[in-house]
Amino acid sequence: MELSTKILIEEAKNRNIEVDILDEQDNFIRLKKGNKIEYIKQATKTSLDTYIAPLIMENKLVTKIILKESGFCVPEGVIVKSIEEGEKFWENFAYKATVIKPKNTNFGTGVVILPENNVKEWYIDAIKQALKYDDTVLIEEFISGKEYRFLVMGEEVVGIIHRIPANVIGDGNKTIEELVKEKNKNPLRGEGHTTPFEKIKLGKIELDYLKSQGKDINYIPKEGEIVYLRENSNVSTGGESIDFTDIIGEEYKKIAVDATKAVGAKICGVDMIIKNIDEFPNRGNHSIIELNFNPAIYMHNFPYKGENRHVERKLLDLLGF
Repeated sequence: MELSTKILIEEAKNRNIEVDILDEQDNFIRLKKGNKIEYIKQATKTSLDTYIAPLIMENKLVTKIILKESGFCVPEGVIVKSIEEGEKFWENFAYKATVIKPKNTNFGTGVVILPENNVKEWYIDAIKQALKYDDTVLIEEFISGKEYRFLVMGEEVVGIIHRIPANVIGDGNKTIEELVKEKNKNPLRGEGHTTPFEKIKLGKIELDYLKSQGKDINYIPKEGEIVYLRENSNVSTGGESIDFTDIIGEEYKKIAVDATKAVGAKICGVDMIIKNIDEFPNRGNHSIIELNFNPAIYMHNFPYKGENRHVERKLLDLLGF
């Protein structure tokens, strides 16, 4: 089972809640205590959210429209349905840092972030990649700053992490490929969200990103040199998390809660880019890049650095257990 579901089950048992695993493969469970029954799928799909809220968050176009109409800062961009249509907008994004992603996605699936020196070949390849997951693709400006995941439950931000993209640190002897293999031996890294961190892969996205840096998998980083393998920082693609819950101010937390309310959700992972967390929020220093339904909770319990936030406790509290 996924780690998030295991964490929730363990806390439920601590509270003397009866747990029935209805479908282990699907991470579908039932919680019972007295006359109270709750059905939960993948830890954060619960009765707290209406049917439509996850559908809104899954559709990045609809999410963006709602957030923009509600006055939130979101990236500017265009929507295309084919490679040919995407080519028409090449001049708008030529040699600029650009994000290309499927309209319907979660966990960073199909998302490609192109660096500032991006060329047309990479741009077209990224559209092809996104079209594998959906027939509509969003092409957006890349917002500079650090990315933070705000986990919202009800009226509260229960955890914040800053995610670092998949990376290796050189020792002056091993190639990037060898360093990845070594890092993946860590028992905390696995596949399918069953461990705190995912194994790092060396697929097309990683190889293209290395190429944009003038490197390949045979490059030998110097001792202490950090080489990033992706631009996007999802934990699901090998990234690492640092807890920022007590560091980021209430003003940004309110933005995350209000954005969640705007789409009618109770549980939401708000991905926000912030240039300087010490600055008061203004239209030039932050942007909401995504709202995520079914956000993983394990990354807040097992950050690469920082405190376990025990967010499963907040979830069971919210469910009335």
